[in-house]
Amino acid sequence: MVLLKSRWVELVDLMRQEQAVDLIRYLGKRPSGDPWSQLKRFDFGRASNRDLAESVLGWLGVAPPDQREVEAHPDIEQVGPSYGLFSHQNEAADRIALKLYHGERRVVLHMPTGSGKTRTAMHVICRHLLRARPAVVVWLAYNDELCNQAAVEFERAWGSLGNREVTLARFWGRQGAEVLDITDGLIVAGLSKTYQKAVNDTQFIANLGHNTSMVVIDEAHQAVAPTYELLLDLLQLNPTSSLLGLTATPGRTWDEWDEDRKLTEFFANQKVTLQVPGYENPVDFLVEEGYLAKPRFYPLLAKGGAELSEADLRRIRDSLDVPTSVLEKLGGDEQRNLIIVRKVEALCSRHTRIIVFAPSVGNAEMLTAVLEARGIVSARCVTGSTPMYERQRSIRWYMSKGEGSRVLCNYGVLTTGFDAPRTSAVLIARPTKSLVLYSQMVGRGIRGVRAGGNDSAEIVTIIDQGLPGFGNMAEAFTNWEDTGWDTM
Repeated sequence: MVLLKSRWVELVDLMRQEQAVDLIRYLGKRPSGDPWSQLKRFDFGRASNRDLAESVLGWLGVAPPDQREVEAHPDIEQVGPSYGLFSHQNEAADRIALKLYHGERRVVLHMPTGSGKTRTAMHVICRHLLRARPAVVVWLAYNDELCNQAAVEFERAWGSLGNREVTLARFWGRQGAEVLDITDGLIVAGLSKTYQKAVNDTQFIANLGHNTSMVVIDEAHQAVAPTYELLLDLLQLNPTSSLLGLTATPGRTWDEWDEDRKLTEFFANQKVTLQVPGYENPVDFLVEEGYLAKPRFYPLLAKGGAELSEADLRRIRDSLDVPTSVLEKLGGDEQRNLIIVRKVEALCSRHTRIIVFAPSVGNAEMLTAVLEARGIVSARCVTGSTPMYERQRSIRWYMSKGEGSRVLCNYGVLTTGFDAPRTSAVLIARPTKSLVLYSQMVGRGIRGVRAGGNDSAEIVTIIDQGLPGFGNMAEAFTNWEDTGWDTM
């Protein structure tokens, strides 16, 4: 046992002189000078003296404590959670519950990129699992990165907030859990894999729907894609099931209002948006408080030689986004590419981690090769066709703490499920009509200091004549405020 110093000093002060002298001899020491002072210097905290403590107390006729004594604690102290929410996140989570368990039971959580949307959603899920026991929640996402991000985040959340052992099932890519066997926990599923399974086995999706009490769809604008709308309806066969959509920008396009209204109606016109007293737009609050970096937006006019025909412009007008044929034409424009290369090299003089969003696979590969050949910066390329092991190796290289500037050129990946807080510059060379996609690309570079990122960020957008473009994150957040949402 351990005899605390404070307790020992109290006992010594109560001893008579002859008793103190006898105890010194009992301890195998020779009395010298003031016996009380000599005893007080004896340290029972030392490992070699700890076994003596109980026999000394017995010698003094003092009963040893039943439990080991511990240092005193303050009367009042603050105890922080290991998986907590900021007040604005907590308030949003509370408002979601009002919609998930009453009426239509469908709602979108609208929070800007970098404001903790996934963390807030995990609190909603954990509260649901605590409320309904047993319960099955299905989390749907359209790519492997988002699925993996959700699984990792749930492990952290439930490990802190949970009250029992539940199952975490992975059903995306090569992960193939037997999800119909799950009776309590979270199923993280890829949209395409779940859809293909449903097409091949209609009974599968019916059974999964009956077992499920909550469905969460990451990137909620996917919900009204013709492929997935029916899937979500079938997953809500349980009459008490709830549907939660997550988005940073609750719409699909820039100017296709009919498409955006479909999304609004699918979620019963119900949206919980991040609200901060004193701020009209929460993005301003997030920047001021350091959750997001202060973004500086720079348009860069592409004076290239790629001539867009009337047919190209017509296809752009008639499509939800810029057609692949047009993107590939832009990617082959030598003058445009030279402007991009020079701008990336200029960014490297001010930043150590830069992401380039190219208009095509071939363009991403070409830009990487040119940057490497010029020898000014180090660059790697990742696209949807890059082998997974090579893709992961390039991402690890980019995210590691090595010195010098590193550039990651990509097409079709890294817009979601990719978090590299050191990124402080983004060059967007891929034109898009989708404010969702534009916001996702910007979001890769604006993690603030309080999120492990930077104080400021530089966002360069290549502007092509005759093509749509965007200006800032506040515009992205408020673009759909007039499309029929019942905002809470």
